[in-house]
Amino acid sequence: MANRTAATKRVVIDPIACCAPVRSDALDEDQAKVLAESFAALADPIRLRLLSVITSSEHEVCACDLVEPSGRSQPTVSHHMKILVDAGLVERDKRGLWVWYRAVPDR
Repeated sequence: MANRTAATKRVVIDPIACCAPVRSDALDEDQAKVLAESFAALADPIRLRLLSVITSSEHEVCACDLVEPSGRSQPTVSHHMKILVDAGLVERDKRGLWVWYRAVPDR
C-alpha cells in the first residue's frame, strides 16, 4: 500500500486573496427577489429561446412571429410570454388583435 502522506500535497491559501470581495455591495432583499424571479423565468428553455428571438430582432416582435421559432402553439407562447412580462424582462403592447413584444433594455 502506498504512503498516503507522501501522495497528499498541502495547499496553502492566502486568506487575503481568497476572501477579497468580488463586489462591494451585497444584494438587498428586493434586488435578490427581482433577480430570482428573472432567473426562474429564464430557467425554461422555451422562454429563453423566446427572449433570444426578441432580443436578436432589431424591432418589436409580433406574437404571431413567435409561434414558428418556438415550435409551440399560440396559447402556449402567450403563457410563456406572460411569465417573461411578469418577470420584467419583456414589455408588450396590444395593437388591434396582435401583441407586440420588446425586451426591456435595462434588464
